[in-house]
Amino acid sequence: MSSLIRPGLRGLCLAALLATSSGALAQTPQPDPDALQREAMQKLVEKQARESELKAIEQRLSGNSEARAALEKEIATIRADRAALNKALLDTTARTQAAEERLGALETRLGLLQSSETAIRRSLEGRRNLIAEVLAALQRIGRRPPPAVLVRPEDILEAVRASMLLGAVVPDLRQEVEILGTDLAELVRLRNGIATEKGRIGSEMEQIAGERQRLASLIEARRERETSAARDVEQQAALGKELAGQARSMRDFVEKIEKEISVANKAADAARQAIEQETREQRERMTALAFKDPARLAPKIAFAEAKGLLSMPAAGSRLRGFGDPDGAGGTIRGISLETRANALVSAPSDAWVVYAGPFRSFGQLLILNAGGGYYILLAGMQRIDVALNQFVLAGEPVATMGETSEAAATTVGVGTGQPVLYIEFRKDGVSIDPTPWWTKSQGEKVRG
Repeated sequence: MSSLIRPGLRGLCLAALLATSSGALAQTPQPDPDALQREAMQKLVEKQARESELKAIEQRLSGNSEARAALEKEIATIRADRAALNKALLDTTARTQAAEERLGALETRLGLLQSSETAIRRSLEGRRNLIAEVLAALQRIGRRPPPAVLVRPEDILEAVRASMLLGAVVPDLRQEVEILGTDLAELVRLRNGIATEKGRIGSEMEQIAGERQRLASLIEARRERETSAARDVEQQAALGKELAGQARSMRDFVEKIEKEISVANKAADAARQAIEQETREQRERMTALAFKDPARLAPKIAFAEAKGLLSMPAAGSRLRGFGDPDGAGGTIRGISLETRANALVSAPSDAWVVYAGPFRSFGQLLILNAGGGYYILLAGMQRIDVALNQFVLAGEPVATMGETSEAAATTVGVGTGQPVLYIEFRKDGVSIDPTPWWTKSQGEKVRG
């Protein structure tokens, strides 16, 4: 009676232990890898937005540099134009001063001529009476010719007097008249030349004045444009510094976000790996606990979830693996282990015995139903120690190898003469590779 109660108590204790273990694991706070991944994605979106802003700032900075270069080139052109305009203004000033000097010389000469004219006029004014008498005498002679001496003797005295007067005055008068005529002709010529020169100089002065005014206006406009361009250059330089600062700050921020994204991704990967490791460890612990329950009457975990947890049914070295050529044009559908003589064979997993007996030349054949459509075939044994429909536990002895290999087992081995155990996993009637189900250490032992 006590032997019947103890397995039940052990089952209850195992269930309580599993519940306690799962509750403790559920209470352990674990970082959420999905939340960390979402955070990384949000930071990535923010990084892309900041990169777009950075690109826009860099484009503005490039445009600012081009605008500043254009303004500096314009300033250089304005300065060159201003130098040319200044030279033209200096040349105009020189021409103006030369024209003013010529005009001053002409005015001085005109003043001397006017003084000469005044002197000539005074001389003529001083001889006005004499000239009047001579002119009157000449006029009288022209109107009334002198009479014959024989006709009127009293006219002889008057004729003599007239002759004496004309003889004394006419030569001087002729000389004065010739000098006066020459002076007057020169005076008229000079006045006409001076008037012409004055007119030409006046026109030139007006043209020079207009050109000077135009040049002065151009210089002033150029100076204003140069000042405005210099001010624009300063503004563009200040804007360039501001944009460079913004770009540097944005670049630093993007680098910071990249580091945060890297940290978040690493944290998400670490959290995911930790969860996977914890899940795997929890599953292994639960499987180990489930395999340690000797009172179980059915598998505690599904066979598909037992990958990496099953032990080899016998100790030995692998001769051939799944998919290796069988020497007859086909491939091996399972694995072959070379064991010691009379080696003990155990059940790889919890299962029900669905066939136990001899099969052709394979020796004893054992077929185990692991549930979920999975079956395990063990062949090459000499003796089977379990019965049909019996539930066997993982690790429970089910058969014993012989002294030598069976004939069919040799075909799936290498024919060394040692006992050969053939193992095959099947799922829904199809052979599958059993490698993923073996524990790592055992798998390494088999490969060695």
